[in-house]
Amino acid sequence: MHDAPYTPPVSLDLLRRRSLIIGIAGLVASGAGAFINPNQFLHSYLLAFLLWLAAALGGLALTMLQHMTGGGWGVVLRRIFEAAARTLPWMAVFFVPIALGATRLYPWADAARVAADRQLTEKALYLNLPFFYARAVLYFAVWCGLAWFLTRWSAEQDETGAPDLQRRMRALSALGLVVYALTMTFASIDWGMSLEPHWFSTMYGFLFIGGQALMGLSVAIVMARRLSLEPPMSGVFKVGHFHDFGKLLFAFTMVWAYLSFSQFLIIWSANLPEEIPWYIHRMHGGWEAIGIGLMLFHFAVPFVVLVNRKTKRNSAILAGMALWMIAVRLLDLFYILGPEAYPGGLRIHWLDVSTVMGLGGVWVALFVGHLKGRPLLPLKDPELASALRGPEGH
Repeated sequence: MHDAPYTPPVSLDLLRRRSLIIGIAGLVASGAGAFINPNQFLHSYLLAFLLWLAAALGGLALTMLQHMTGGGWGVVLRRIFEAAARTLPWMAVFFVPIALGATRLYPWADAARVAADRQLTEKALYLNLPFFYARAVLYFAVWCGLAWFLTRWSAEQDETGAPDLQRRMRALSALGLVVYALTMTFASIDWGMSLEPHWFSTMYGFLFIGGQALMGLSVAIVMARRLSLEPPMSGVFKVGHFHDFGKLLFAFTMVWAYLSFSQFLIIWSANLPEEIPWYIHRMHGGWEAIGIGLMLFHFAVPFVVLVNRKTKRNSAILAGMALWMIAVRLLDLFYILGPEAYPGGLRIHWLDVSTVMGLGGVWVALFVGHLKGRPLLPLKDPELASALRGPEGH
């Protein structure tokens, strides 16, 4: 088996250029908005950052999941997952505006407000800026370290095919999934939940983890569909592969729905005054429309589409559904973060759009650049031959 069939198609260059143009335009507009309305810029930027961080961390988590479970679905998508994970050092750079603007974003970063609030004073041992920055450095060091080792060993496997490399990647993934779950749980508390520091939920971190799996898989499905339309990958992706991708997308959608409903049920049934305001705020001022939209568009529509075997086996429909999921992931994050930015009721600021486009365009350009940098398949993975034959029974 030679390497030529697995080199990236030339059309990726066009995608990269277009994404970069969109990204730079969005960031320039957002930069102007930062001077006009810095508070709004920071809230919008946080929304965009968490959306595209989900794509990067979703790629890392799914890379580790594939190493742990095996299976042809993951072998043919692994380089897409790895390319997403390799953008994590850039996501650390993109975190800098949030770190610099923390005093504007987070109530607990205002010393006068903390001094006047007993609950914030009691939480100050954890919610303080030096510890906040230290934790952020730790999170990115862990995530970037996991991505670096896994993608480095994967590249070495292409060259040598040494069996011990697969064992190393599996062992690191076993530990890495646990560490990822822990660090992402605390990161979600730091960057999302602490926008409303009086409120807490034990399900919050799991919601972010489930959403990142959905985001990472959706990005991979869209890219797999694009690659499947032209040589050399047109001969690699088969109907059975997309069927497996669809089943996994359906499963993660059900997990997200289960976690979202569980959080609501637990908080509403307990009826504790320190917990229920989070949902009460989201049932008034127009936010209730977003909640209903999530039930319809993040659960009901994907359920109806993906429960059908034929739609999962149609790569065009599945890729459309994956794009749909990326859009509703943005809607879900807006529902989680937005009421703190717009306490007077639902509205959408133009910075919400420009920051998502800006960071998204740059992220896609970086992602495609990493994807082009290596063969599109792990050439000496012991499961590659089986993966190329396609899933059995399809």
